[in-house]
Amino acid sequence: MPRTTTDPPAPPPAKVAKAPTNSYPFWALRFWAGMRTRAYFGMLARNGYRIHPARWAMALIYAQMAPWNSGLHRIQQLALGGKIRRAEIKRPPIFIIGHWRSGTTHLHELMIRDERFAYPTTYECFAPHHFLITGWVLPKLFHFLLPRKRPMDNMRAGFQRPQEDEFGMVAMGAPTTYYRTAFPNEPVPGMDTLNSRDFSAADRASFRGALTYFMRALTVKNQKRLVLKSPPHTGRVEMLAEWFPGAKFVHISRHPYAIFPSMKHTWAALDEAQGFQFRTDYGAAMDAFIHDCYERMYKGFDQQRASVAPGDWCEVRYEDVAADPVGQVESIYDRLDLAGFEHARPTLESYAASLREYKPNKLDIEPSIKKQIDERWAWYLKRFGYEKAYD
Repeated sequence: MPRTTTDPPAPPPAKVAKAPTNSYPFWALRFWAGMRTRAYFGMLARNGYRIHPARWAMALIYAQMAPWNSGLHRIQQLALGGKIRRAEIKRPPIFIIGHWRSGTTHLHELMIRDERFAYPTTYECFAPHHFLITGWVLPKLFHFLLPRKRPMDNMRAGFQRPQEDEFGMVAMGAPTTYYRTAFPNEPVPGMDTLNSRDFSAADRASFRGALTYFMRALTVKNQKRLVLKSPPHTGRVEMLAEWFPGAKFVHISRHPYAIFPSMKHTWAALDEAQGFQFRTDYGAAMDAFIHDCYERMYKGFDQQRASVAPGDWCEVRYEDVAADPVGQVESIYDRLDLAGFEHARPTLESYAASLREYKPNKLDIEPSIKKQIDERWAWYLKRFGYEKAYD
């Protein structure tokens, strides 16, 4: 079982090869664009308004957008609030889980090729309060406000692309670690949300209210089975299985030697693109943060795995999905008893063929960091069948 430490000794910094970071223009939308007034100003206040002078313009823009989000939410509630409250999630959702950079996005993109499934789009995660009344027009008018690629890799971006529901929770003001990206030099908030058994009663109620509202609104729009992906859900399976009886879970693993340097690159790219501050320390403190997140999340995973029925659970490895995406998705359908794979096969095969030219980032990692991973990620390496560099 992974050990949990709140204040690990500072290891030497990981040396990461320079990887391209896609440009994120100053005019592009950030995660905070969809927040209502109370959530937005509450986030700024919790961090003492310690905003870098170069980011005050961005902060003021979103300060003006927050009241619009609040007003549009009130309109949606007046028009559709009752319908959202009465919406039944008749078909249990499918949750794709796994550590960040383990291939959750890739697997999500594969699974949603089945047109019988629905998923949250980037716009819906940016505007969870009012997408039912604005989703037909605002993404078309403001499509240019998102870059073509994500800042940390070569995956496509866009308002209609599938997105991680955790970003919807950010916009709704629910508790999550993702607020650290806004103020990367401040103490990390929400670390207890990486394991559902560590949630406070208040945070648990807040998170449940936000996620349930979001999923009901998605159900009102789509009337289809939802496929969601969010790495932090990896340590919340017990809670999610309780809230959504019969939910299916697909866990994807990847060798930590690939995950770790990719995580450093990802946090650096997101902090630069999204932050109200500029972080410069991506050495030992960032290494410790990545280790701590893993340990908390997979402690929850290990504690809670037995709470999910065998027929509602399956595991795949990124390396296998990358080598045979169609075959691995077919195996997921079989193990989770999801009918109709042949219906989805042609679209899935076409999409898989389009990925042949995709070039993932290649990042190096120092032997000293491999030694840390061999020790601190020993449970993960053994559990998912990955070899250590050192005995």
